[in-house]
Amino acid sequence: MKIYIAGPMSGIKDYNHPAFHAMAAKLRAEGHDVVSPAELITDENYTTWIAAMRVCIAALMTCDRVEKIEGWSKSKGACIEVDLAYRLGVYVTGATE
Repeated sequence: MKIYIAGPMSGIKDYNHPAFHAMAAKLRAEGHDVVSPAELITDENYTTWIAAMRVCIAALMTCDRVEKIEGWSKSKGACIEVDLAYRLGVYVTGATE
């Protein structure tokens, strides 16, 4: 299964990369193909928040499941991603807040 990780990045130390990397490692150990914003967003494509969201939403659209990590509900971007997934009928799991 191809899984997208949704969670908070903006305003968090190291853009919350440790939490994204930990979840990616867990999911990969379970045999999943993982798409993590912490791996997608680079200095070249993070010129603005909207530019990063364009990259992330395009990647989410290729996934079978969205895995929410802690703090997702306090993130504008993660809320958009989770809402989009629900509206498209993509399976959503993970942190409940």
